[in-house]
Amino acid sequence: MARRLIPSLNRVLVEKLVQPKKSPAGILLPETTKQLNAAKVVAVGPGERDRDGKLIPVSLKEGETVLLPEYGGTEVKLAEKEYAIFPLTSYLKSENFNV
Repeated sequence: MARRLIPSLNRVLVEKLVQPKKSPAGILLPETTKQLNAAKVVAVGPGERDRDGKLIPVSLKEGETVLLPEYGGTEVKLAEKEYAIFPLTSYLKSENFNV
C-alpha cells in the first residue's frame, strides 16, 4: 500500500531539487550556484481559517517550483525519499526562474 503525507493547515510538503554540476552546454558550474534552495511542491494543506471562520486556501499548487529559506522546516523521510514541511509564509514563489 502506498503512503501519502498530507500537510495540515497552511503547510506545504516539498522535495528539494538537486542542482546539476554541469550546465546543458557542458560547462562546470561553481559551488555558489549549487546553494540555490529550490524545491518542488509535492502536497499542500487545505489552508487556514481567518477570524470569521472563512477558509484561506494555500496559494501554491502541486508541481510548482519554489525557493526555500536556508534553514527551517521539518525534515521527513517517506518511502526512502527525503522531504521537508514548511509553513506557507516561508516560500518565495517565482515563475521567472528555471532550476
